[in-house]
Amino acid sequence: MKMLNLSANPHIRDRISTAEIMRDVVIAMLPTAIYGVMQWGLNAALVIVFTTAAAVLTEYLYELCMKFPNTVKDWSAAVTGLILALNCPPDIPLWMPVVGAVFAILVVKQLYGGLGRNFMNPALAARCFLLISFAGPMTKFRGVGADAVSSATPLALMKADPAAVQSLRTLFLGQIPGTIGEVSKLCLLIGALYLILRRVISPKIPLIYIGTVALFTLLFGGRGFDLHYVLAEILGGGLIFGAFFMATDYVTGPITPKGQIIFALILGLLTGLFRLFGGSAEGVSYAIILTNILVPVINEKTIPKAFGREGEKS
Repeated sequence: MKMLNLSANPHIRDRISTAEIMRDVVIAMLPTAIYGVMQWGLNAALVIVFTTAAAVLTEYLYELCMKFPNTVKDWSAAVTGLILALNCPPDIPLWMPVVGAVFAILVVKQLYGGLGRNFMNPALAARCFLLISFAGPMTKFRGVGADAVSSATPLALMKADPAAVQSLRTLFLGQIPGTIGEVSKLCLLIGALYLILRRVISPKIPLIYIGTVALFTLLFGGRGFDLHYVLAEILGGGLIFGAFFMATDYVTGPITPKGQIIFALILGLLTGLFRLFGGSAEGVSYAIILTNILVPVINEKTIPKAFGREGEKS
């Protein structure tokens, strides 16, 4: 008698491994990481190294203590640490992002069962944790060039004065205050293009997300049909970084085609709402983690019927 093996879904698997996917994500973030170090120097480099190392070490030690299989070779912890580091100001005290990395891996990822079971993006959850715990250092940004002491981000300037819109070239190239990895849109788009060409991500969620923010800003920004202002909102903060590198997370995003569209629309609406009507000039991180919580419901409501249509109830 022939014995059949039964296993949980998915039953059709891709030959690409988790480690290969995560390595591609790290490679895609290298241009913006290098740009951040070139712009802000040694402390930015140390933030990246210490935060990434803390994430990897936390995962290794936790699994060692719990006698779980070691998973640091899948690069997911390194991706979490690198994303968190790139979401921090360049002059933040090193111990703060290290605490954030421990929180991301231990609390958000491992205590929920490890990779594939966390219900929100660990790096963004840690960033929000740091924003709440250390609001001052997390919102203190160094200027560029002559204004090298401290400066508000372009979004903060526009929120205080909608007329204070910087040149799109400056915003695109990243010659602005901001977190280590969010400022150079050129570098971010190079990395995003790499991920798309490698088929690691689809452009569907990022483009719908960015497009929704653009439309929301156009309708409710109070500037009329001002495309320069809309583009400044897109280029001035962490929207492109969040759209391509965090909203596309496999674990915390929807799996259904309709669900991905709904997910991206909600992200855009929340980001626009937080930016234009909230107390902060940004909103990408909070929008993503809040929408992550809705993903199980989105998946449940958008799963296509297996055969035909549902029969009528008697």
